[in-house]
Amino acid sequence: MNKRICFLGHRYVNKFKIESKLYNLIESEILNGNTHFSMGTKGDFNALTLKICRKLRDKYPFIEIEVIITSLCTIKKEVYEDNLGKIVYPSNYDDVKTIMYDIEEIYFKRRIIESNYRMIDNSDVLICFVDVKRSGGAKYGYKYALKNKKEIINLFDGY
Repeated sequence: MNKRICFLGHRYVNKFKIESKLYNLIESEILNGNTHFSMGTKGDFNALTLKICRKLRDKYPFIEIEVIITSLCTIKKEVYEDNLGKIVYPSNYDDVKTIMYDIEEIYFKRRIIESNYRMIDNSDVLICFVDVKRSGGAKYGYKYALKNKKEIINLFDGY
């Protein structure tokens, strides 16, 4: 089977209401043979999916986690000097694969949308949390996935 799964959602979500449902859904996908998961870096839904995928990777070490970034600043390591010398603090994404699409020529406010489109293009299934009555980038990605006939699981339905 091994479908590629990507995640997309609104910037603000009630993580506590959907966390266990999302955990069970991702674990079910893994048990069905799907091992590749991609998500962005902006917002609550992306943070939650990354947290859950990391937790499930402890149980299923063969899964692949891919984080789509829109700027190299996202993964830049912070360095500061204290009385013991220089200390390098790793980025939040050292334990996962990071991908940045060639979007530098795109207007900066449109980069997340374009990255979402490319992530959807490279996936078979979109797991999302999108209220289609709201506007914004998550809705654009949802409509793009519909237009491109991707399999969609919207956790907002029945929320």
